[in-house]
Amino acid sequence: MSGNADYKSAKSIYDFEAVSIKGDVVPLSKYAGHVCVIVNVASKCGLTEKNYNQLNELYDKYAESKGLRILAFPCDQFMGEEPGDSEEICSFAKRQKVQFDLFEKINVNGDDAHPLWKYLKHEKGGTFGSAIKWNFTKFIIDKNGVPVERHGPTSEPSKLNLEKYF
Repeated sequence: MSGNADYKSAKSIYDFEAVSIKGDVVPLSKYAGHVCVIVNVASKCGLTEKNYNQLNELYDKYAESKGLRILAFPCDQFMGEEPGDSEEICSFAKRQKVQFDLFEKINVNGDDAHPLWKYLKHEKGGTFGSAIKWNFTKFIIDKNGVPVERHGPTSEPSKLNLEKYF
């Protein structure tokens, strides 16, 4: 399947592709065997500093030792809080000392939402329907590429219980 996979028939995130912030097509099967956190990010949100700091801490703590992968998808669907283009997003990420994987800006809601995000919402609906409510919604993906948990924007990355999935 491609980046335009039919999300309803997908078996895991490995059935999708995404485009990196640098413009490269990335088959998500490259994350096979890794626990992943997939998150929609924004550079100008009130939750930005805490989330970026804690995502960096998680990456530092678990990337080498446990194989954690973090896939961050910039999104400008919430109050225009990710207005930049790829170059500006990269500059912001560099200032934040981001080492985890960044992808091109996407939509997470609506008809033109990225198919991966349609799949994630289909598999792990939210409290008030499946729509993503704000920046920094986090999905934990197990080593088989299956979404196992969904956490809202105010859930701190440092409080995610990832240990049970390693």
